[in-house]
Amino acid sequence: MPLNRRKFLKKSAVTGAGAAVAGTALAPSARAAEAKTGGKKAPKRYSFTVMGTTDLHGNVFNWDYFTDKEFDDKAHNDVGLAKISTLVNRIREEKGRRNTLLIDAGDTIQGTQLSYYYAKVDPITAKGGPVHPMAQAMNAIDYDAAALGNHEFNYGIPVLRKFQEQCRFPLLGANALDAKTLRPAFPPYSMHRLRTPFGRDVKVAVLGLTNPGIAIWDKANVQGKMTFPGLEEQAAKWVPKLRSMGADVVIVSAHSGSSGTSSYGDQLPYIENAAGLVAEQVPGIDAILVGHAHTEIPEYFVTNKETGKQVVLSEPLKWGQRLTLFDFELVWSKGCWKVERVGAQVLNSNTVEEDPKIVKLLGDEHEKVVAYVNQVIGTNAAEMTSVEAPYKDVAIIDLINHIQADTVKQALSSSEYASLPVLSQAAAFSRSAVIPAGNVTIRDVAGLYVFENTLEARLMTGAQMKAYLEYSANYFVQTAADAVVDPAKLTNANGTPDYNYDAVSGLSYEIDIAKPAGSRITDVRFQGAPLADDQKFVFAVNNYRANGGGNFPHVAAAQLLWSNSDEIRNTMIAWVKAKGSIDPAEFASVDWKLTRNGTPVF
Repeated sequence: MPLNRRKFLKKSAVTGAGAAVAGTALAPSARAAEAKTGGKKAPKRYSFTVMGTTDLHGNVFNWDYFTDKEFDDKAHNDVGLAKISTLVNRIREEKGRRNTLLIDAGDTIQGTQLSYYYAKVDPITAKGGPVHPMAQAMNAIDYDAAALGNHEFNYGIPVLRKFQEQCRFPLLGANALDAKTLRPAFPPYSMHRLRTPFGRDVKVAVLGLTNPGIAIWDKANVQGKMTFPGLEEQAAKWVPKLRSMGADVVIVSAHSGSSGTSSYGDQLPYIENAAGLVAEQVPGIDAILVGHAHTEIPEYFVTNKETGKQVVLSEPLKWGQRLTLFDFELVWSKGCWKVERVGAQVLNSNTVEEDPKIVKLLGDEHEKVVAYVNQVIGTNAAEMTSVEAPYKDVAIIDLINHIQADTVKQALSSSEYASLPVLSQAAAFSRSAVIPAGNVTIRDVAGLYVFENTLEARLMTGAQMKAYLEYSANYFVQTAADAVVDPAKLTNANGTPDYNYDAVSGLSYEIDIAKPAGSRITDVRFQGAPLADDQKFVFAVNNYRANGGGNFPHVAAAQLLWSNSDEIRNTMIAWVKAKGSIDPAEFASVDWKLTRNGTPVF
């Protein structure tokens, strides 16, 4: 049954910044019995387990709302909190419910149409509005704490604050500061007590750290309101405090990858993926639950430079595909508990069924969203797919660019920039997107644009656009003119993700993949004539790219002419609704192609 909202909210008071939050783990460990050997007492020992998830991205059920069927991938992974709940129940039964904690490393309320629906269609911020499905599920599973992810800010601070209010566990962010006071805007940490048979509880501190890239990616939502300093800086400030407060164990839940890299160049003053650096540079940490990078790291040890101590890191795979287990072994030594050993592993959620309790709790919300995404909003004259979009100019990407350019032209129609030509960028976010012939639904259009990006218009020159295209072409693997062409091996050079390759409409150009990166763009033309370096353009670009995402040249510093607060996919849905029909013949054309020494690859 759905939660009673009045009773629920009465129980969901939020702790203030820095407040110690008592855990519920109070029972003795079954393994902590004291033994005698050789006339001497054996050391007192206690073990407990911390479970962790990350990057849940609005997944409650093993369901893909963009395809309207059960989720599946090549590895046959499963997703969702309903599966995670079953794993958690098993671990609690095995270890003893009160010898466990459950935490998360962020990116919770964005990513599926389920989470979108309760942020925008039936928003949790409305008077008498619903409780967010992710709050309901995580409360039912009894999470102890969660770090803030960068995507928590996508819908604005009011939605995030309402979600925080609805959670019966703290949302942690030691480096999410109020811009005016520079004090924590969220609780930096939570403190949990685990009762042992020996009269001395184990105090476990969980320090939450989020990603400083929020200042770039959600600039419109946080500028002047919050600031996000580096993870190492804030960890160095808080870990000693937690130890001085009597923490026997310090765990960091960090929405930051482990690699020590950043994809934003000078745009981001702090390291984006800093979890490994935190372990290396800040003494006093026992384990780090890693998030943000969407990679699977079962167990990874980093040596702290100051102490020489090994710190264990683990990152469970995104969307609830994995559950991390940190297993701690403690020994009583010199009047306090010491971590003797800690290891990590991940469990695969595809090995279990969904928890019937979660299915029952949120079945109604799920059905509402399924009905919503299957609404017919128009028709399409010919099927379009994104299968070949990473290496061919295809109609489905042209559709995105056509709608974006059309939207920007209308927005600037009465401005001083109305006479300038409009270019547009788009990336293949999914290689399985399809706009079918015949009826078109909301999910068909939403599945083409799976991120919450908004649209902006920037002023760019011909020279800047050439540099932009050249940078984008780094995506392709250099392939000799006489080499066999395998489309599966042409793309993602140096790990570049599909979403960081942009196709630009409004220009024609060739990409010579036989040439090295940096010298591939040839024959760039505008309306049939060679592109002039001083030609001015309006560039329709998503806010992620415009704010430095992917570190593309010039665009972040370019003059902002217009911006829109609505998601691009909503703009696309509205456009299709208004038109009533899609005809690729009206907008599709082959304006770019891959070549080798002037010869087309396809």
